[in-house]
Amino acid sequence: MNPHNILATAGERGSEQALPYAGAVTPEEAFALLQANVNVKLIDVRTNAERDWVGRVDINDIQHAAVQWNTYPGSIPNPDFLAQLSQVASKDNILLFLCRSGVRSRHAAKLATENGYPHCFDILEGFEGNKNADGHRKTVGGWCHAELPWTGA
Repeated sequence: MNPHNILATAGERGSEQALPYAGAVTPEEAFALLQANVNVKLIDVRTNAERDWVGRVDINDIQHAAVQWNTYPGSIPNPDFLAQLSQVASKDNILLFLCRSGVRSRHAAKLATENGYPHCFDILEGFEGNKNADGHRKTVGGWCHAELPWTGA
C-alpha cells in the first residue's frame, strides 16, 4: 500500500462523512503507514488498564504513544489530554488515533484537530473491533482481528 494513496483514501472517507478531522484509516492502512513513514505516530487513547488487561499494539516505541482519553477507574475525561499529547507528538506528525472500537479515537482526533494538529486520523474499528453475536470482541474487525502485531492478554 502506497502511503500517498492511503492518505488520499482516508481523506476521501473524511470528506464523504464530513468528519471534523483529516480522515479515517483501516487498521491495515494504519499499519502500512507506520511501516512506511517515520512521521506517523499511533496514539493509543485507551486507558492504561485496557492496555494492561486487553493488550497493546506491538510496534516501534518511537511511532507509538499512549495518551488516555478517559482515566480508569471511573471513566473520567483526562483533563491533561492535550498537554500529554503535546509531549509525545508534534503538530507536523500524522497522528493515528486508536481506541477499543473507534469511538474515543474519533473524539481525540476531533479535539486534536481543533487544537492545531492538522493531520489527525481515526483508526476505524479500533483495537478490538465490534462485538460478535456472542458479545465477544477481537473477532469482528479491529487491529487484533486483522492479525497486526500486538501483545498482552
